[in-house]
Amino acid sequence: VFTLLALSILLISCGTSLSVMEKAEKARLLDKQIESLDFTFNADHAHPQSYKSTHLTSSYDVTVTHDTVKAYLPYFGRAYRAPMNSSEGGIKFESTDFESKVQVGKRYGEWHVTIETKDTSRPFTLYFHLWNNGAARLNVIDRDRQSISFQGSIEENKKEE
Repeated sequence: VFTLLALSILLISCGTSLSVMEKAEKARLLDKQIESLDFTFNADHAHPQSYKSTHLTSSYDVTVTHDTVKAYLPYFGRAYRAPMNSSEGGIKFESTDFESKVQVGKRYGEWHVTIETKDTSRPFTLYFHLWNNGAARLNVIDRDRQSISFQGSIEENKKEE
């Protein structure tokens, strides 16, 4: 009975997790996509300055490709200058003129990506701290507001057909 119980627990635990080979392949694919600026950051927590962290219940993301950055994120915090248009709340932009820098982190599977927009209504700086296991953090700097950080995950961009 004990052997049967141990064997069933082993089979259940093996069937629900990725194999070592699958994890290594996923990590290699994410490394390649980060290097080539081809990933989507999905935010699930917001960490505003001077406020408590917030779990995000809606879908917020930043899509990065080699020629475009699209951001759709919420904003919580102090604004130094109010937007003229009330629809400009949050962090929403699409940029095709930006500077980017991709660096390998100090630890295996760690990446630092910096993106500075040049063609948005006001400049944004995005600091991504990424890992090839899919975990990610993002710090957004906006000269008109306090900075805000997000925690979430990265995934490969969906290929349009």
